[in-house]
Amino acid sequence: YAVAECAVIGIADALKGQIPIGLIVLKDGVKVNEAMLEKELSDLIRHKIGPIACFKTVVWVQKLPKTRSGKILRKTLRAIADGEPYNLPSTIEDPLVLQHVTEKIQEKGVGMAFQ
Repeated sequence: YAVAECAVIGIADALKGQIPIGLIVLKDGVKVNEAMLEKELSDLIRHKIGPIACFKTVVWVQKLPKTRSGKILRKTLRAIADGEPYNLPSTIEDPLVLQHVTEKIQEKGVGMAFQ
């Protein structure tokens, strides 16, 4: 498989209240058609969990924001996508990752903050 790690978060949606998006990190050196892999991941979730999951959106990132102990900062990711203020956690491993993730979410045009 091409996915090294991922984080799925629920972000605000005007119609449904909240929808899931996946932030995906590919394995080093893997070349894939992102649109095809996005559809494959969506179909896999639809098959395993069901259509109610409505997982359709993937944001490709180089790295996920984590604490020094390795926990993914999902609350901070949600705040970024929803356009809410957040505090930079003192335990963050690499603060520059948040800017990269913000740019990628903005490029994809997902979340209330970037619509």
